[in-house]
Amino acid sequence: MHPTTLVDQFAAIVGEENCLTGEEERLCYGHDGSKLCHQPALVLLPASTEEVSKIMALAHRHTVPVVARGAGTGMTGGAVPRSGGLVLAMSRCNRILEIDTENHLAVVEPGVLTGDLKTAAQRHGLFYPPDPASSAFCTIGGNVAENAGGPSAVKYGVTRDYVRALTVVLADGRVLHTGERTAKGVVGYDLTRLFVGAEGTLGIVTRITLRLIPLPEDKATVLAVFPDVASATALVPALVNDFAPCTLEYMDRTAIGLVRRELPARVPADAGALLLIELDGRQEVVRREQKRLVDFLHTSPALAVMEANAPFEAEELWRARRALSPAAFSLRPDKLSEDVVVPRNRIPQLVAFVEELAVELALPIFTFGHAGDGNIHVNIMHNAALAPEAQAAAAAKKRLFDKALALGGTLSGEHGIGMTKAPFLALELEPTAIEVMRALKTALDSKGILNPGKIFPENPIDSSEKNSIE
Repeated sequence: MHPTTLVDQFAAIVGEENCLTGEEERLCYGHDGSKLCHQPALVLLPASTEEVSKIMALAHRHTVPVVARGAGTGMTGGAVPRSGGLVLAMSRCNRILEIDTENHLAVVEPGVLTGDLKTAAQRHGLFYPPDPASSAFCTIGGNVAENAGGPSAVKYGVTRDYVRALTVVLADGRVLHTGERTAKGVVGYDLTRLFVGAEGTLGIVTRITLRLIPLPEDKATVLAVFPDVASATALVPALVNDFAPCTLEYMDRTAIGLVRRELPARVPADAGALLLIELDGRQEVVRREQKRLVDFLHTSPALAVMEANAPFEAEELWRARRALSPAAFSLRPDKLSEDVVVPRNRIPQLVAFVEELAVELALPIFTFGHAGDGNIHVNIMHNAALAPEAQAAAAAKKRLFDKALALGGTLSGEHGIGMTKAPFLALELEPTAIEVMRALKTALDSKGILNPGKIFPENPIDSSEKNSIE
């Protein structure tokens, strides 16, 4: 039978079993890690570039909003279908298509889990460095959309540093191929980087070519405990400059308290901050640098210095680090999770400001994160059901952003803008920059159907403009 309704036409593209119309099913695809939720009218699970192209051509013709979704781990509402419409869940596009060991490349579909790619590369003696905390369940497509980073960014960079080429479906269904497989290429504009970090507002990525590097031969993990945040964070520039760590993570006193049971018993009860430091490379170099690092830390104000003598000991330390976010809800039921970045030498000023802010506003606010590249995660805990606390949390967020910018920083290092940071975009970007971004958005998505209401929140598709799906 010829499809009659719009839903029928979408279902004909992906198959009825991959067209989700039930209320409970749709609700599952309406939220992300930000806890914001808007229910889509329809969820489709495409399996190929061709299917996505047909879906977008149909959606464009009927002005239907479309949000591409990976695993929904984002923290700023980027995958939330604010204008309703259609969610494209990319979980069926989950194949590792190629590991090219001679040219150190991987070709993957966007639904591949980041951890699965890292494991597959490792089997070939290769390494995919970006390592967001959610790597066990986040997807490469989501990482590309948000330009994800992680602890290893201090040495290895972020997702955009590894994306060589993309296949992108544009808003009207046209298929665009960007980039190249070669190490060099300067033919025309760098369209690949344009789409990395665009949060699905310019096109839908359906294939990704990634650069891999040789797997480091060895790794050493060292934990240093300090009496206060000032003494810990003051060491960060020297550690980066003198030891080139592949990881340099930081936790403050409140964060330590939240995961105390996961930390080694030798961590002193009066610990005010800690640094988790990792070195990698050739075995003889790593062991030499590890000794030099430990000797250096023993001359610092550190209360204790601990070395992981086996992989399972290092994993115990990382388990504590990964447990932080869920443990935070023992303080308050709601959290504003921000990821500001400041120059490394200004981290002490930022964390001191946060400590003062917490006291002034009578809110639990704690900090942790990627000290090596200045990307500090500031967690503002509150009870949203209590108006005074909700107002105090909102005030803390704005003042945090003001302070980060005053210190020469930025509003986001890896979470993106999405919905939660969009109202603050003009704090950092000048009007001309925003105008240029708007012009790019309009040029590639003239009807504004791709992830509307993100980055530029004042221009979501109005309910009178968009067609319903029925």
